[in-house]
Amino acid sequence: MTTFETPLYRSDAYARDASARVLGHTEEGGIILDTDLFYPTGGGQPGDSGWIDWDGTTLAIATTVKGNAGESVLVPAEPARLPPVGAHVVQRLDWERRHKHMRVHTALHLLSVVIPLPVTGGAIGAGRGRLDFMMPEPPEDKDAIEDALNRLIDRDLVVSDGWITDAELDANPTLVKTMSVQPPRGSGRVRLVRIGEGDAQVDLQPCGGTHVARTGEIGRVVLGKIENKGKQNRRVNIALEA
Repeated sequence: MTTFETPLYRSDAYARDASARVLGHTEEGGIILDTDLFYPTGGGQPGDSGWIDWDGTTLAIATTVKGNAGESVLVPAEPARLPPVGAHVVQRLDWERRHKHMRVHTALHLLSVVIPLPVTGGAIGAGRGRLDFMMPEPPEDKDAIEDALNRLIDRDLVVSDGWITDAELDANPTLVKTMSVQPPRGSGRVRLVRIGEGDAQVDLQPCGGTHVARTGEIGRVVLGKIENKGKQNRRVNIALEA
């Protein structure tokens, strides 16, 4: 059984399916399982979608949200009969969508390296994403940003994670790049995502989302529009080339 503190989407982001038992239902018709394969909406990353199977029945899952205890709550695509409490089910991710989220999420971490400015917001989609920066003036050379981003990707850097205590994060506030979303606290520790190892490390920041194992898996990224979002903010859009 995977506990809520170590959900399967975090311990193995490449798991595409998993058996589970139904723990309960929410008043809104969501499904709570004892193994959290589906990532719940949070940190700018959308909730996972997919399917659950039991007793010859398949139920489509439209998205996943966080429950009161931080657990994944699977939201059916339409009103339907739910698997009863105690039922054994098989979860199946919409893997193509999840994998695009992973590729885009890691690419956005690298974008924050290429543009070393405070991040004021962000969003991840299936194939595209964006970061908002505290950037009063537009960049002089958009092509140079795209080139630098793809050079980092091509280095095929290892992406790994680890944990620090809340107190350690408080002592190192520069680890937090995103001004609009603070790392989740309360459990006593915070997850860090690291890109690169040793002298080749290029990024280290708190993050609860799913990522690829190496930057080369992202593939080529194209820089989109850079939009003016007020006196101090610019929105930088990226998209996966394929």
